Amino acid sequence: MQITQGMEYFFSGFKLISQKGLKRFVLIPLLINILLFGSSLFFLFGWLSDGFNAVNAMLPEWLSWLEWLMWPIAVLVVLFSYSMLFTVITNFIAAPFNGLLSEKVELYLTGQKINDDGLADLVKDVPRMLGREWTKLCYYLPRAIGFFILLWVLPVIGQVLWVLFTCWMYAVQYKDYAFDNHKISFTQMKNDLKSKQGLSYGFGFAVMLLTAIPFVNLIVMPVAVCGATRLWVENYRPQYRS
Repeated sequence: MQITQGMEYFFSGFKLISQKGLKRFVLIPLLINILLFGSSLFFLFGWLSDGFNAVNAMLPEWLSWLEWLMWPIAVLVVLFSYSMLFTVITNFIAAPFNGLLSEKVELYLTGQKINDDGLADLVKDVPRMLGREWTKLCYYLPRAIGFFILLWVLPVIGQVLWVLFTCWMYAVQYKDYAFDNHKISFTQMKNDLKSKQGLSYGFGFAVMLLTAIPFVNLIVMPVAVCGATRLWVENYRPQYRS
């Protein structure tokens, strides 16, 4: 079943990140994730606490009971906004390193190089990689807004649609590195993913589950890049080698 296979591909990334020759390429995306997550979370809760105290000080005594209602709502709203912003910033900063990691994983799995110019080729490709991240962002934002509205106006159905959309976007985000390394267009990449949707939804669902686990989510990015690259090698790469 494709959904199960998609999940297995993600979890295979845990084995790949520990392979000799790949560890050093895993390190930079991992450090970026940890540093950005830790520092931004520190400032986020400091800002949230200060803002909450300021608002609470303005409330009259007879409305002090609202404190217990405001805090969880504020946390949920801010964390939702933060998760979107954090993901966008992290993906932009880590894009060149994730692309390099994907390239090295493909070399490890196939024994064939994609580029022969080393660091010079990576530097040359940075503008293209950042442009690709911008394309993904433009694809994501309007759909995220639409599905987020449905999340609140269509009970149950809205929640299911939001989960499916989240799974799909995780698949797009992490599978795209291998496609982009081969200069395959974003439109073509989406068409290829749609041709095997079960793999994409299964892979994205596994990413979503582990992203929700504190501290484990810090290593999800390199694991997902590795697992997605293996998925590319075994399911999409052959059609571009003929």
